[in-house]
Order: sequence, then C-alpha cells, then structure tokens
Amino acid sequence: MKRDRHTRRLLGAVAGLAALVPVYYLTEAAARALRAGNAAFAPAPAALGYLAAVAAIVVLLTAWPAAALACGVPLAAAGTLFALDLDAAVGVAGTLPYARAGGLPWSAPEAAPWAELGEPPGTLAGLTGLYALLGALLVLSALLPARLRSILDR
Repeated sequence: MKRDRHTRRLLGAVAGLAALVPVYYLTEAAARALRAGNAAFAPAPAALGYLAAVAAIVVLLTAWPAAALACGVPLAAAGTLFALDLDAAVGVAGTLPYARAGGLPWSAPEAAPWAELGEPPGTLAGLTGLYALLGALLVLSALLPARLRSILDR
C-alpha cells in the first residue's frame, strides 16, 4: 500500500513537470494576445482561448497535490525571478527552447515571428505576474488539508 502511494506521488510529480511547458507557453501566448488586443483596441478571442486552456490544465493539476507542487513551484520561482531581477529572468527565458526562433513550440517555422525581438517567451507573462499567480495557486492547492484533497493522493 505504501509503495502505491509513492508511485502515485512520483507519477504526479512527472505529470506536473510535463504540464509546466504548456502552461508556460500558453500563459505567455495569452499575455501577448491580450497586449495585441489592447494595442489594437479590439477584442482578443485568442487570449480567451489560451487562458481557458491554462485554466483547464491548472484545474487538473490542483486535483493531484504532487502534480500541483511540481508545476507550481517552478512557476512561482519564475514569477519571483521576474519580480526581483528582470535582467536575469530575461536571460534565463532567452535560453529556453523556441526563444531564439521567436515562436511557440507548435508554430510553423515559416510563420511570422511570434515574439518581439529581444523579448523571449515568458517575459510578458512574467512581468504581469501571471506566473507568480498561477504558481501560488497551485502550491496553495497542494497544501490544503487532507480531507479536502483529491482521491488521487490517498
């Protein structure tokens, strides 16, 4: 029985780390779509779609405390880094995959650049505090009392 609990927690941690990449890039895509809509004084339906996808992933992760911690701690750390040291955060974001190409992981290579020059993916969502907010939400959901937790952690 104890071995099953450890296996579930390990699988949760792996699932949380796997969810980190789509949450990171979808959050940034939502922030950019909101900025583009604001600059054009137009609605931003793409931003709503990106935020809905992030919300769905976060809801799934909150049901599994190990997954919520594995995804929430790095997001909260990224949000803290953007809040405290912007230059270091942009430097770290510039080393991530697809930052040099200026696109999302699923963008077509011949498509127009997705990111502004000198602004790697993660910068806008980090500056607006979205990563800190999502990370804190995930970490707090994992710290709920045992009676309020999901059956996945029992």
